[in-house]
Amino acid sequence: MQIISGTAVAEKVIEECRREIAELAALGRKPGLAVVLIGDDPASRAYVRSKDKKCRDLGLHSVKLELPATTTQEELLAHVHALNNDPAIHGILVQSPPPKHIDEAAIVRAIDPAKDVDGFHPVNVAKLALEDPTGFVPCTPLGCQRLLIEAGIETSGAHAVVVGRSMIVGKPMALLLMAKGKGGDATVTVTHSRTRDLAAITRTADIIIAAIGRPHFIKAEHVKEGAVVIDVGINRVDDPTTEKGYKLVGDVAYDEVAPKCRAITPVPGGVGPMTIAMLMANTIKACKQAV
Repeated sequence: MQIISGTAVAEKVIEECRREIAELAALGRKPGLAVVLIGDDPASRAYVRSKDKKCRDLGLHSVKLELPATTTQEELLAHVHALNNDPAIHGILVQSPPPKHIDEAAIVRAIDPAKDVDGFHPVNVAKLALEDPTGFVPCTPLGCQRLLIEAGIETSGAHAVVVGRSMIVGKPMALLLMAKGKGGDATVTVTHSRTRDLAAITRTADIIIAAIGRPHFIKAEHVKEGAVVIDVGINRVDDPTTEKGYKLVGDVAYDEVAPKCRAITPVPGGVGPMTIAMLMANTIKACKQAV
């Protein structure tokens, strides 16, 4: 059984980024990423901090805009428009979820699609569906695809079952796996909370992408012998034995599922590190396309 290390693959992606950044620097260009955080949600703050740290480590131009929770829709839109017009910024990311009074969909639509390195703008969603390589793909599913490629998992002709239908992971993941070419050409089934007899469907899968946001949801009964399982879930569960009082677990019951698998990602150390690595790669791509 192969444990697919997201930490190792993410480091490979980061090294590729370093080379590309050096090539751009030789041309007098520097990729720039702006991350906008509204409010003080601890998880969002931690994400933004890690993104900013990775930017600085790579030598990218990094702008971290921390706004109070009282920021209005109009004020946030003004910040987005300013970043759209800033030639030093190639990627814009508004950390999700924003406070309840913010219309997140309107904010996403306000971002210049050429700077939408999160891949959520309708133009980029359409480009993914159309297999247009100039578009930006959401970082988490893009990272999942890269893990499959690096682990030598053949997707062509395979039956992949995606558990979850969010715009962040499930839907773009299905489009990526269906697309022609490396890491694609799969036959894809998308399942979700309304799916009848989920286990009967997931047991037919050569590859399972678990992205449902429920701890230890995928059990041994959901997985056939020799399947490949990519666990996208990062769930915080109480654990009084740990110093923090909680631990992070995936959507897959790892201990019971892993023995049946040909390959599986751990949590933490699986998909998580890939998300930030692919964000850096998307920012560099945006810089190259900005010419």
